[in-house]
Amino acid sequence: MTRLQIRAFLYQLGCFAILFVSARYLVERYTGLTDLWIPLTAFVVGTILSPKFKAIKTQDGEKLYMKWVFSKEVKEIG
Repeated sequence: MTRLQIRAFLYQLGCFAILFVSARYLVERYTGLTDLWIPLTAFVVGTILSPKFKAIKTQDGEKLYMKWVFSKEVKEIG
């Protein structure tokens, strides 16, 4: 794995973790779900809402890109 691929993985993991913990807290606090349904719902919400990062080799070298459900275009990350 290249350095940018590792960075993409860590960014994706960090974003998912933040969204998962936030969704788990909100689901546990404001819904009537119990037991396994709380983390399962938080997992689905975190998976859908978290941005996707990918390292792609281009003619100019390897670059890091991000795609998110709330934006139409793919963005290049510095």
